[in-house]
Amino acid sequence: MIPNPTSKHTIRAVRNPGLRMVAAVEATKGLLVLAVGAGLLSLVHRDVEAIAEHVVRALHMNPASHTPRVFIELVEKLTSTRLQLLALGAAAYATLHLVEAYGLWRGRRWAEWLTVVAGGFYIPFELYEMWIRATWLKAALLSLNVVIVIYLIRELRRPKTASP
Repeated sequence: MIPNPTSKHTIRAVRNPGLRMVAAVEATKGLLVLAVGAGLLSLVHRDVEAIAEHVVRALHMNPASHTPRVFIELVEKLTSTRLQLLALGAAAYATLHLVEAYGLWRGRRWAEWLTVVAGGFYIPFELYEMWIRATWLKAALLSLNVVIVIYLIRELRRPKTASP
Protein backbone atom coordinates (compact mmCIF):
# COMPACT_ATOMS: atom_id res chain seq x y z
CA MET A 1 0.00 0.00 0.00
CA ILE A 2 1.37 3.39 -1.01
CA PRO A 3 1.27 5.94 1.83
CA ASN A 4 -0.94 8.96 1.26
CA PRO A 5 1.32 12.07 1.32
CA THR A 6 -1.63 14.16 2.50
CA SER A 7 -2.57 11.91 5.42
CA LYS A 8 -3.08 13.64 8.75
CA HIS A 9 0.07 11.94 10.14
CA THR A 10 2.29 13.24 7.33
CA ILE A 11 0.76 16.71 7.47
CA ARG A 12 1.20 16.81 11.25
CA ALA A 13 4.87 15.76 11.04
CA VAL A 14 5.70 18.22 8.26
CA ARG A 15 3.89 21.09 9.96
CA ASN A 16 5.53 20.34 13.27
CA PRO A 17 9.31 20.65 13.04
CA GLY A 18 9.47 20.10 16.80
CA LEU A 19 8.48 16.46 16.32
CA ARG A 20 11.18 16.10 13.71
CA MET A 21 13.75 17.61 16.08
CA VAL A 22 12.78 15.18 18.85
CA ALA A 23 12.91 12.35 16.30
CA ALA A 24 16.46 13.39 15.37
CA VAL A 25 17.49 13.37 19.05
CA GLU A 26 15.99 9.91 19.54
CA ALA A 27 17.63 8.59 16.36
CA THR A 28 20.98 9.97 17.49
CA LYS A 29 20.62 8.25 20.87
CA GLY A 30 19.67 5.00 19.15
CA LEU A 31 22.61 5.10 16.75
CA LEU A 32 25.08 5.92 19.54
CA VAL A 33 23.85 3.02 21.67
CA LEU A 34 23.95 0.74 18.62
CA ALA A 35 27.59 1.75 18.04
CA VAL A 36 28.44 0.99 21.68
CA GLY A 37 26.74 -2.40 21.37
CA ALA A 38 28.72 -3.17 18.22
CA GLY A 39 31.90 -2.16 20.03
CA LEU A 40 31.06 -4.50 22.89
CA LEU A 41 30.34 -7.31 20.45
CA SER A 42 33.72 -6.75 18.79
CA LEU A 43 35.40 -7.49 22.15
CA VAL A 44 33.94 -11.00 22.43
CA HIS A 45 36.65 -13.68 22.62
CA ARG A 46 39.39 -11.08 23.02
CA ASP A 47 41.64 -10.26 25.98
CA VAL A 48 39.50 -7.40 27.27
CA GLU A 49 41.67 -6.90 30.37
CA ALA A 50 44.77 -6.34 28.22
CA ILE A 51 42.82 -3.89 26.07
CA ALA A 52 41.67 -2.00 29.19
CA GLU A 53 45.23 -1.81 30.53
CA HIS A 54 46.40 -0.55 27.13
CA VAL A 55 43.70 2.16 27.16
CA VAL A 56 44.74 3.26 30.67
CA ARG A 57 48.40 3.48 29.60
CA ALA A 58 47.52 5.25 26.34
CA LEU A 59 45.63 7.91 28.31
CA HIS A 60 48.69 8.33 30.57
CA MET A 61 46.71 7.37 33.65
CA ASN A 62 48.18 5.81 36.75
CA PRO A 63 46.77 2.25 36.91
CA ALA A 64 47.07 2.36 40.70
CA SER A 65 44.84 5.42 41.08
CA HIS A 66 41.14 5.02 41.87
CA THR A 67 39.33 5.50 38.55
CA PRO A 68 41.63 3.39 36.34
CA ARG A 69 41.75 0.69 39.01
CA VAL A 70 37.93 0.54 39.19
CA PHE A 71 37.79 0.43 35.38
CA ILE A 72 40.29 -2.45 35.19
CA GLU A 73 38.54 -4.37 37.99
CA LEU A 74 35.20 -3.97 36.20
CA VAL A 75 36.69 -5.21 32.93
CA GLU A 76 38.19 -8.25 34.71
CA LYS A 77 34.63 -9.44 35.40
CA LEU A 78 33.58 -9.24 31.74
CA THR A 79 33.23 -12.60 30.06
CA SER A 80 32.31 -13.21 26.44
CA THR A 81 28.81 -14.17 27.56
CA ARG A 82 28.41 -10.94 29.53
CA LEU A 83 29.70 -8.91 26.59
CA GLN A 84 27.17 -10.62 24.31
CA LEU A 85 24.36 -9.93 26.77
CA LEU A 86 25.41 -6.28 27.09
CA ALA A 87 25.50 -5.99 23.29
CA LEU A 88 22.05 -7.58 23.06
CA GLY A 89 20.72 -5.15 25.69
CA ALA A 90 22.26 -2.24 23.78
CA ALA A 91 20.60 -3.46 20.58
CA ALA A 92 17.20 -3.66 22.30
CA TYR A 93 17.62 -0.20 23.83
CA ALA A 94 18.76 1.22 20.48
CA THR A 95 15.75 -0.37 18.79
CA LEU A 96 13.43 1.41 21.23
CA HIS A 97 14.98 4.78 20.38
CA LEU A 98 14.96 4.10 16.65
CA VAL A 99 11.30 3.03 16.74
CA GLU A 100 10.48 6.22 18.65
CA ALA A 101 12.42 8.25 16.08
CA TYR A 102 10.61 6.62 13.15
CA GLY A 103 7.18 7.17 14.69
CA LEU A 104 7.90 10.77 15.67
CA TRP A 105 9.30 11.54 12.21
CA ARG A 106 6.09 10.18 10.69
CA GLY A 107 3.94 12.17 13.16
CA ARG A 108 2.46 9.15 14.94
CA ARG A 109 0.73 9.68 18.28
CA TRP A 110 1.78 6.25 19.54
CA ALA A 111 5.40 7.36 19.18
CA GLU A 112 4.70 10.49 21.21
CA TRP A 113 3.18 8.35 23.96
CA LEU A 114 6.05 5.88 23.82
CA THR A 115 8.63 8.67 24.06
CA VAL A 116 6.81 10.34 26.96
CA VAL A 117 6.63 7.06 28.90
CA ALA A 118 10.21 6.02 28.11
CA GLY A 119 11.66 9.49 28.73
CA GLY A 120 9.56 10.06 31.85
CA PHE A 121 10.71 6.72 33.24
CA TYR A 122 14.33 7.93 33.36
CA ILE A 123 13.73 11.32 34.99
CA PRO A 124 13.73 10.01 38.61
CA PHE A 125 16.96 8.11 37.97
CA GLU A 126 18.56 11.16 36.36
CA LEU A 127 17.48 13.30 39.34
CA TYR A 128 19.01 10.74 41.70
CA GLU A 129 22.26 10.81 39.74
CA MET A 130 22.27 14.62 39.97
CA TRP A 131 21.73 14.33 43.72
CA ILE A 132 24.68 11.94 44.09
CA ARG A 133 27.09 13.95 41.95
CA ALA A 134 26.00 16.84 39.79
CA THR A 135 27.89 17.52 36.57
CA TRP A 136 27.17 19.80 33.65
CA LEU A 137 26.71 16.81 31.37
CA LYS A 138 24.16 15.19 33.70
CA ALA A 139 22.34 18.51 34.06
CA ALA A 140 22.25 18.98 30.28
CA LEU A 141 20.95 15.46 29.64
CA LEU A 142 18.32 15.77 32.38
CA SER A 143 17.22 19.14 31.00
CA LEU A 144 16.98 17.78 27.46
CA ASN A 145 14.91 14.82 28.65
CA VAL A 146 12.56 17.03 30.68
CA VAL A 147 12.11 19.48 27.78
CA ILE A 148 11.31 16.61 25.38
CA VAL A 149 8.80 15.02 27.77
CA ILE A 150 7.05 18.34 28.49
CA TYR A 151 6.98 19.23 24.79
CA LEU A 152 5.45 15.88 23.84
CA ILE A 153 2.88 16.06 26.64
CA ARG A 154 1.80 19.44 25.26
CA GLU A 155 1.64 17.96 21.75
CA LEU A 156 -0.50 15.07 23.00
CA ARG A 157 -2.97 17.52 24.54
CA ARG A 158 -3.56 19.16 21.15
CA PRO A 159 -6.48 17.96 19.00
CA LYS A 160 -5.81 14.74 17.11
CA THR A 161 -6.60 16.13 13.65
CA ALA A 162 -4.26 18.46 11.81
CA SER A 163 -5.55 21.98 11.29
CA PRO A 164 -5.72 23.21 7.66
